[in-house]
Amino acid sequence: MRKLLFSGFMTFSLFLSAQTDPRIYDIIGAVSKERIKADVTKLANFGTRHTLSDTVSQTRGIGAARRWIKSEFEKTSAACNGCLDVFYQKDLVKKGENERIVHDVWVVNVVAVQKGTKYPNRYIIMSGDIDSRVSDPTNFTDDSPGANDNASGMAGTLEAARVLSKYQFENSIIYVGLSGEEQGLFGGKGLAAHAKAKGWEIIGILNNDMIGNITGVDGIVSNVDFRIFSEPVPPTETEKERNARRFYGGEVDGISRQLARYVHKTTKKYMPEMNPMMVYRLDRFGRGGHHRPFNDAGYAGIRIMEAHENYTQQHQDIRTEDGIAYGDVLEHVNFDYARKLTAVNAINLASLAWAPPAPKEVKIGGIVQPSAKFQWSKVDGAKGYKIYWRDTTSPTWDYSRYVGDVTEYTLNGIVIDNYFFGISAVGKDGFESPVVFPNGIFR
Repeated sequence: MRKLLFSGFMTFSLFLSAQTDPRIYDIIGAVSKERIKADVTKLANFGTRHTLSDTVSQTRGIGAARRWIKSEFEKTSAACNGCLDVFYQKDLVKKGENERIVHDVWVVNVVAVQKGTKYPNRYIIMSGDIDSRVSDPTNFTDDSPGANDNASGMAGTLEAARVLSKYQFENSIIYVGLSGEEQGLFGGKGLAAHAKAKGWEIIGILNNDMIGNITGVDGIVSNVDFRIFSEPVPPTETEKERNARRFYGGEVDGISRQLARYVHKTTKKYMPEMNPMMVYRLDRFGRGGHHRPFNDAGYAGIRIMEAHENYTQQHQDIRTEDGIAYGDVLEHVNFDYARKLTAVNAINLASLAWAPPAPKEVKIGGIVQPSAKFQWSKVDGAKGYKIYWRDTTSPTWDYSRYVGDVTEYTLNGIVIDNYFFGISAVGKDGFESPVVFPNGIFR
């Protein structure tokens, strides 16, 4: 009996530590509004960062901007004894690939890799976009400061690297500035293809595109709301998987949706003052972002961004018209809000990087029975597993049970027909993998 009581106490302590890990609060507190403001200002002062803009000047154009970004990653690496591998990843895009590519251009991404100690080939990615634009997407000479779109996301990525580089993680983290977003998501396509060629195992990408505006064009002002966009299922799924959904469910349970739920849960746990809004859509209506090329390649990816956009400050020539000041300039960026969303990213990067891999196989059974049965593949590094379930109409995992270091379990009294289920792996410090929706039948 004493042994059972001790085991129960240890189980409880495991989850208590996951709820209150002091390192996560330290990470939140270390994110600097002042550094983010300085970085956004620096990026905006390059005049234009259009993908096709000047690459020779030291003070203007995308060439100067990406060299500065690389130098900042290198400073961060120097401060952590070379913990970041910093490099350019580039692809040549030919004139005419689409109507926005008016001359041949090298699309150059700036990548900083913080290698994991146990799973160095598993990567969680945070991205911001380097490039900017005005009203005409082919105008690469006029001023286009892109303060919010997307110096804010790029500054957040630089700051997350500074903060997280002070820690060691079992999984690898990539911080990246992606180029060519406004011309057709070319930077994301290039890095996703690079990941495939290198055999990287991508846990997911957190794409940050506009994280600095709190005043919406609709008049709503909020410094706590933000959106998490995610597609329902991967475009790479098989016909067999599509057919199975008719009978077993999973229409809103793809890998990107599970990543969105993970960010929602972690944010509500550690930053309850924030209001993460999960949007069941790949991106804004008819629009796109740099997580999409990763989704197209079969990787999990989400977009994190402000909840209330102001279209007078996006893709606009700098001007005043009918008393309205147009243009994406510094005065419209709320740096404290950008700090909060940077912290949201940082704590989710850390949580995922400290977590074990997710189970690859999760089987479910219990048809015409008064219980739900599960069987899953064992995960190296997992100290236990957690079963999640929710009402079929709920957007979030609302119920859970830690079941210890086993690979089979039966939830008695839970009828399989009435809920959706999933399994996560739990590490030694209580950090969890994303939830895996069942991908097989347990008979």
